[in-house]
Amino acid sequence: MATIEEQIQEVEDEIFNTHKNKATEHHIGKLKAKIAKLRAQLELHKMKSSGGGKGYYVKKSGDATVSLVGFPSVGKSSILNALTGKEVEIAAYQFTTLEVIPGILDYKGAKIQILDMPGIIRGASKGKGRGKEVITAARASDIIIIAGDVYNHRLDVIEKELYDAAIRINMTPPDIHFSKTDRGGIIVRTTVKLTEMTEKEAAEILRAYGVVNGVVIFREDVVPDQLVDFLAGNRVYIPAVYLINKMDLEFKGISEKVRKLIGGEFFPMSVKNNRGIDELKDLLYDRLGFIRIYMKPQGGVADMEDPMVLLDGATIETVCEHLHRDFVRLFRYGLVWGESAKYPGQSVGLKHVLKDGDVASLIIRRM
Repeated sequence: MATIEEQIQEVEDEIFNTHKNKATEHHIGKLKAKIAKLRAQLELHKMKSSGGGKGYYVKKSGDATVSLVGFPSVGKSSILNALTGKEVEIAAYQFTTLEVIPGILDYKGAKIQILDMPGIIRGASKGKGRGKEVITAARASDIIIIAGDVYNHRLDVIEKELYDAAIRINMTPPDIHFSKTDRGGIIVRTTVKLTEMTEKEAAEILRAYGVVNGVVIFREDVVPDQLVDFLAGNRVYIPAVYLINKMDLEFKGISEKVRKLIGGEFFPMSVKNNRGIDELKDLLYDRLGFIRIYMKPQGGVADMEDPMVLLDGATIETVCEHLHRDFVRLFRYGLVWGESAKYPGQSVGLKHVLKDGDVASLIIRRM
């Protein structure tokens, strides 16, 4: 009997070989729905069979977390050392790093946790070479560095392993809304024109996931796989930096090959020659989107020299958590001056979202 992966491939081949027109669109919709159902079964099977074995766990530290994910022996440990000053064992053979090794990059007032992951190989998302544990640890990252070198430059292979493990690189969640109803079947509504699937195809995919009644609203043009991602509910969306190390040994045409494989630009680096280290620090800081918040003690003057550095989207609650573990529980209200405030000294609650350059004061009950 064919495996689930083989069944998916058979249906994909049938879709490819079916001429798309009005007469076949319903049939294609059913085929896409069949693929969605098979993928759901495959994911359920993976979850059931993923128990046991030692996993990787690293306590999150600092203001953001960056994971170094890539092939063995491409210099990830050297990159960690260069960024953080941490001395990690380095050797000229594969799999030197057998556990996740953390380090802290202290840069422009931000503390960025860098995780040196064990190298992964083709088939990692299916558990080969303990790749499943590595990828699971990477899911909590704020940014992933997909690392290769001039010898191992197939960054698209690493990207596919991440994709197969439900990590969506440099993508955003599809703008889809679903609400369950008691009756009426599946109703599909759109605020934009769908060009990659019909409303019938969308309804078939929902039925494949066991949806009988409900209203689905598409607010952007999406492909069927994005609808499957939405229904699966276990995808994470993480920005990534593509990096090639050992560029001091650059071979002719290697840069163009990498650009073609990943469909865009990559970050060239040579730890050996100290090339690109400061630039990588700047890139990570900028991509993480830090903001600076200046704290003002109650009845005092704001400290404009030493800001608190937080990720974009931080709230007053985030500030409380950074200052003291009990501040959220003891919080009364906050006062904010700056771009996020409607007026100077606005009284706000824990969920108030701050902007870069804001001044904040916390009013806390006595401990």
